[in-house]
Amino acid sequence: MKNYLITGVLLMLTGVLLGAFGAHSLKEVISEEKLISFETGVRYQMIHGIALLVLVGLTRALEGFQVKNSTIFLMTLGVLLFSGSIYLLALQEIFGVGLTFLWPITPLGGLMIIVSWGLVLYSVIKWKE
Repeated sequence: MKNYLITGVLLMLTGVLLGAFGAHSLKEVISEEKLISFETGVRYQMIHGIALLVLVGLTRALEGFQVKNSTIFLMTLGVLLFSGSIYLLALQEIFGVGLTFLWPITPLGGLMIIVSWGLVLYSVIKWKE
């Protein structure tokens, strides 16, 4: 679980950095629409960074409550694919290359996040207080 705690903290750290980068450096270089997409990636990354920290804490604090490592891994991978693809698609003009082939990765990452939350729900339902 320590690795997932570290992952949650890293998601938060890089989320703050990317949020600041978006707010202070991207306004003049990308369209407002792409900036909004970039901010969506940051928001999902931050929310799920907090979620990982909470899930690790709950697994440690509540007797008998356990979220499987595979669930946390799926959530982490989903966030990386979802937010990462949004970042790259929003910044493709800056890179000077077309990255539109990445668009299917965004919903795939979103689906992984949804499934991971379904698995968290399953963990809560099967938890015996």
